[in-house]
Amino acid sequence: MTIMTDQPLEVIAGVDTHGQTHHAAVIDRLGRHLADQEFTATGTGYRQLMAWLGSHGSVAAVGVEGTGAYGAELARVLAQAGFTVTEVDRPDRKMRRLKGKSDSIDAYAAATAVASGRATGLPKTRDGIVEAIRALRVPRRSAVKARTQAINQTRQLLVTAPEALRAQLRGLSAAQLASTCARLRPEDLTGPMGATKAALRSLGRRILALDEEIADLDAELRTLTSQAAPALITRMGVGPDVAGQLLATAGDNPDRLRSEAAFAHLCGVAPIPASSGRRDRHRLNRGGDRAANHALHTIALSRMRWDPPTRTYVQRRTEQGLSKKEILRCLKRHIAREIYRVLIDDLHIRRGVAPGSPINLAKAA
Repeated sequence: MTIMTDQPLEVIAGVDTHGQTHHAAVIDRLGRHLADQEFTATGTGYRQLMAWLGSHGSVAAVGVEGTGAYGAELARVLAQAGFTVTEVDRPDRKMRRLKGKSDSIDAYAAATAVASGRATGLPKTRDGIVEAIRALRVPRRSAVKARTQAINQTRQLLVTAPEALRAQLRGLSAAQLASTCARLRPEDLTGPMGATKAALRSLGRRILALDEEIADLDAELRTLTSQAAPALITRMGVGPDVAGQLLATAGDNPDRLRSEAAFAHLCGVAPIPASSGRRDRHRLNRGGDRAANHALHTIALSRMRWDPPTRTYVQRRTEQGLSKKEILRCLKRHIAREIYRVLIDDLHIRRGVAPGSPINLAKAA
C-alpha cells in the first residue's frame, strides 16, 4: 500500500559559477540527479535560479563553487533569501580525469560534495567593513607593484645614460631620484641625452603620482582597520597593511573560523608531520592563504628584531639546535594563535557579540 505524504521533497543544489552564466543542478538526499539548468549571472538570472530551485522541493543547502570570485554575488543573494550556502572547492584532477569536465558535471559534483559532507565551509558574507578593506587593498597592491617597477626602470635607464646625466642623479634615494627626474627638462629628443631625460621625467612623475595614490589609500585603510580591529592594530608588528590582510583572510563573519587550529591551517602555519626513519620533525603546511602567511611572517620578523621576549626566545631555541626556519615555524604558529583570539574578539564586538562567547554555528548556517 502506498503511503501519501504532504512533505515536500528535500533536495540539495550545486552551482558551477562563471563570469557570464551560472549552471545549477539539483539532487535528492540519495544523490540521484534530478535536473540541471543554466542561468545568466545577473539579478534577473539569480531570481530565476532561486525560483527554479524552489520548484524542485525544499532546498536543504546550496553548494556554490567560487564564492570568492564569480560566485560571490550569487552567494550573497542566496544567503539574503534564506538559503543555506556552502562553499565548495573545485573538483580535484583525479575526479576530472575519471568523470570528465562540463558545467553540468561540475554543478552535480558541487551538490554531491554538500550531500556527502565533504564540503562544509561557510562562505564569506562580503557585506561589511572587511569587504571594504579588501576592495581598497586591490588598487594599493597594484600601485605598490607599479611604483617598484617604475623605480627599477629608472635605475636601469641610468645604467646606459650619458655620464653628465648619471653624475647629476648618482647616489640619490628612490624618493629623491623620483622628484629630481620629474623636474628634468629635455630639449632635443633626437639625441640620447634628450630622450633619456624625457623618459626619466615620465617615470619620475609616475612614481610621484603613485606615491600620492598609495598615501591616500593608506590613510583610508588605516581608518578602516582601526574601526574593524582596534585591538589587533595595537599588537606588536601589526600595521594597517598586515591587519588589512588578516581581516580580508578572516572575512566579515567570524563563524567561518571554528578554532584557532583552523585559522592556522587557513594561514598555512599549522605544522604537519615530515618524519622519516629516525628523523622526527615537522614542517609548515605550504597550503592555505599565502598572503595571510606572508602577513604572519612579517609580524614574526618584526618581533625577532624589536621585541625583547621574542629575541630571548629565538636565542634559547637557537642554543637548543633549532634552525632559523624551524624557529620561524614555531613563532608563526604562536602568532597565529594570538592573532586568532584578538581578531575573533574584534569581529564579534562589531557584530554585537560579547568577546569570548561561543560561536553559534547553527545560527551561522
